[in-house]
Amino acid sequence: MTKIIVKNSGSLIGTVCCSGSKNSALPILSATILTNGITSLSNIPRLSDIDNMLLILEGLGAKISQNRDKVRVDFNECKGYVTPYEPMSKFRGSFLLAAPLLSRMGKARISMPGGCPIGNRPIDLHLKGFAALGAAIENGHGYVDLSCKRLKGAKVYLDFPSVGATENLIMAGTLAQGETIIENAACEPEIVDLANFLNQQGAKISGMGSDTIKILGVDSLTPTEYSIISDRIEAGTFMSAFAITNGKGIIKNVNPMHLKPVTAKLTEMGAKITEKKNSLIIDATSSLSAASIKTLPFPGFPTDMQAQFSSLMCEAEGTGIIVETVFENRFLHIGELNRMGADIRIDGRSSVIEGPKKLSGAKVTAYDLRGGAALVLAGLCAAGETEIDGVKHIQRGYEHLCDKLHSAGADIFLE
Repeated sequence: MTKIIVKNSGSLIGTVCCSGSKNSALPILSATILTNGITSLSNIPRLSDIDNMLLILEGLGAKISQNRDKVRVDFNECKGYVTPYEPMSKFRGSFLLAAPLLSRMGKARISMPGGCPIGNRPIDLHLKGFAALGAAIENGHGYVDLSCKRLKGAKVYLDFPSVGATENLIMAGTLAQGETIIENAACEPEIVDLANFLNQQGAKISGMGSDTIKILGVDSLTPTEYSIISDRIEAGTFMSAFAITNGKGIIKNVNPMHLKPVTAKLTEMGAKITEKKNSLIIDATSSLSAASIKTLPFPGFPTDMQAQFSSLMCEAEGTGIIVETVFENRFLHIGELNRMGADIRIDGRSSVIEGPKKLSGAKVTAYDLRGGAALVLAGLCAAGETEIDGVKHIQRGYEHLCDKLHSAGADIFLE
């Protein structure tokens, strides 16, 4: 079994470059189903979630070719509407195939998706939206069956600004008859990226980045070339790595506007951050102070960064508090951090972190993607050696994480 071995690395100093956004690549790859012909995408990360998505697309009739960060998807013919259970069960983003299959084929049979065990992530908002656009829905035996002659535009209010539901409804509305309006929509940068990609192909989408998105349905889309945005969560993780080791570094291929909530908290804690056009410079050589954090949908503090900040506040002066409002089971890393000497207690959806603590290396397990990243960060500053199992979770969302950290001076490797 693959493990990550991390040793105390002192202060990280150097330059790291972020990959493309996994959370942007997955919906955009799904959206290639909507287009006849060849779509060329760049800045695509090489991750297990991406591999599984491409495997599913190939099973549906796509011809795929890859060269480093570039992927060509030829969907001249879609040969099916049933998604296979095995790859679908491995990641949550697989349910994003529902809307494009339904739009193109008039029906879709979607295996229930998998992913990290971080809490209940129901698909009811997706189904509510599909029903409003005229889809018939049957649910049973681990599958959701959707059917329609042609989706018809409608107004849909989301009870919660779900990123996945917003993305599915944008794709559903793109080829629907008439106008679709999504109210209380998610505002994440990945939503904007999907809409920009579809608009470049001839879609008529407006309002992305706000809580009201309007889509005027078109009859067809034209294949295009498109480069996806960089991964803001990977960038935030690298910022945390420099901060937890009192280091200094440059993070390239980032959009600083996407990192405002992370930058604000790190600045509040004592780090100095300089924003450039496509990069960030972080100087965390001074001691850090604890902070209070509440995770919220964008533009609030991202839930995907709270685990990394749990590790960071173990090294900060004072009492840190993190309130998790998005997922109810996202503290699986806390027990592992406590095994390393952290002083963290959980109270409902809040964690209270006392620092600074002298962490020590231990054998720990990553139970989810971002929790695994938190353990890597803790290992960078812990005394001795940290051995991390469950690397498959980390590899779902970080491309060459060990190599990138090593380039900044980290003593880390895969075994």
